Amino acid sequence: GTTAIPTRAAPISLTEGVSDGSGILTTAAGGGFSLPPPLSTQTPPPPAPTGGPGPTVEAEEETTTTLITTTTVTTVHSPVLCNNNISESEGVLEAPEYGGGTFFGGLDCTYSVSVYLGYGVEIRVERLNLSKEEALSIEGLEEERHFVLANESLMAEGQVIRSPTNHISVRFQTYRGSSPGAFRLRYQAFVLSCVFPPRPENGEVTVTDLHPGGAANFRCSPGFTLRGGDSLVCLNITRPEWSGKPPVCAATCGGVIRNATVGRIVSPDITAANHGSNHGNNLSCHWLIEASEGQRLHLHFERVSLDEDNDKLVVRSGSSPLSPLIYDSDIDDVPERGLLSDAQSLYIELVSENPVVPLLLSLRYEVFSESRCYEPFLAHGNFSSTDPLYSPGSLVSFSCNAGYMLEQGPPVIECVDPADPHWNESEPVCKALCGGEISEPAGVILSPDWPQNYGKGQDCVWGIHVQEDRRVLLEIEILNIRRSDALTVYDGDDLTARVLGQYMGVHQRFNLFSSANDVTLQFQSDPNDPVFSLSQGFIIHFKEVPRNDTCPALPEVPSGWKTSSHPDLIRGTVVTYQCEPGYDITGSDILTCQWDLSWSNAPPTCEKMKYETVSKSGGARERLPDPL
Repeated sequence: GTTAIPTRAAPISLTEGVSDGSGILTTAAGGGFSLPPPLSTQTPPPPAPTGGPGPTVEAEEETTTTLITTTTVTTVHSPVLCNNNISESEGVLEAPEYGGGTFFGGLDCTYSVSVYLGYGVEIRVERLNLSKEEALSIEGLEEERHFVLANESLMAEGQVIRSPTNHISVRFQTYRGSSPGAFRLRYQAFVLSCVFPPRPENGEVTVTDLHPGGAANFRCSPGFTLRGGDSLVCLNITRPEWSGKPPVCAATCGGVIRNATVGRIVSPDITAANHGSNHGNNLSCHWLIEASEGQRLHLHFERVSLDEDNDKLVVRSGSSPLSPLIYDSDIDDVPERGLLSDAQSLYIELVSENPVVPLLLSLRYEVFSESRCYEPFLAHGNFSSTDPLYSPGSLVSFSCNAGYMLEQGPPVIECVDPADPHWNESEPVCKALCGGEISEPAGVILSPDWPQNYGKGQDCVWGIHVQEDRRVLLEIEILNIRRSDALTVYDGDDLTARVLGQYMGVHQRFNLFSSANDVTLQFQSDPNDPVFSLSQGFIIHFKEVPRNDTCPALPEVPSGWKTSSHPDLIRGTVVTYQCEPGYDITGSDILTCQWDLSWSNAPPTCEKMKYETVSKSGGARERLPDPL
């Protein structure tokens, strides 16, 4: 009979890369990643001779024939895996060395690098030479999340890549059968840190160390108290972060500020101030500000919005509620130039009883010596001085921020009288005005009295003018007005120009372009609104920009010429065509750039005049133009 003897393909054997002490991917001596020789058909060998006597004649006559069949197995090669786990704090990652063999399925190598918790991994690309068929990617690992740090298209030799976590993965893939690309990446661990915590408004923050274990300590300025913890710790985790949210400094309802230097008194939040009490929306706060012996206090009113019927602010020059009165909101107007104490103390009292409008109060105090003038203050502006100590004889110059104008005072004041130092004039104020003409390449327009709320019955007109060959870009940053108030933008230099837009209520940020170099803005607030509510107002930035809203360029006319009323072919431009002698114009000789940026007619052409000869009585001949 016959027996089928099957064959089996031998398994592929390979030598994987190993990591030496430096974290360098190395290969075994003798060629690195090696594959076995190609598989072949295998046939069992013939039986060996037994060594006994040879076969007899009878045996030869009884020969049995055995049929041997062969099975061929085809093996599909997968990419050679060359994974490597590294835990050293520094080392080099390289592409597998080419040992002259063939990678039947290519290579798919993954290098996994882990360093200590609280450290990141910095990678420097020292060598990079890959083909289009090869891929190299670097990923950061955080728990189950992978995020790409770089890939071959974003890498260059000399580049430094940093992972914000302590675990990275580098993957190299090539589908080339031989001579794979080369790369060399040097890595090292670096200490991760927390970001610097934000400084609380009206407070300070100090940091002992931004690295894990460091602390951030918070404190508030006098007149404010911390809401939240006064200290945070930088946690030693995969991505170091602070142990909690930074605190805020909340205004206190009253208090004593001793050895004062400079600071603010701000109205507290009524709800927070009355937390745990039954005072509802009522407030009664008393502050005592005391300077050192021989010093005085200057109090400047930064921002004040009081309910005329329900709020009251009182300031006294002294240390008790019986000290001389220097300001009473029921009697006096807000002192734009501030208040001066007669001695070293000021007593401030704020009372609010169920106000209808929100209570806003911000007072800035500053201590100064009796031998010099106090430091000036200018909200929404800047000043410079010839003497930083403001001694007698020093001069101070004032200027306002964009959108504001100096009002109620001179631009320069002088400290006079050494026996009793004082300013010869009060500081000016910077106010957002209701209207005006502006001829600047860029600037800001603010609603009246910004950042305070505008009043009702306003009718403000601003004119913006830039160079003739430019147009105006309006960038509306904030627009928060009442629905009964209106902001109208005109595309021209007066209120008869075309309206670009009219806006009421609240709108998100948007832009507008003028067609020419003039824009007019008009803001009107309803004077008869019975339920007048406070609104934020608006901030509008403007700047001149090149014009790109022109009609298409017109072609030149052979045997003719054209003249234009404006070089930029803007809306309204008139172009006139004329022909050379001996040529006649065909079509319209006048074209106008229309509002939709199209020409009123197609360009004309210049046609040569044609003549023909005719006979006249008497034998004379005359050339006449051909009829059209």
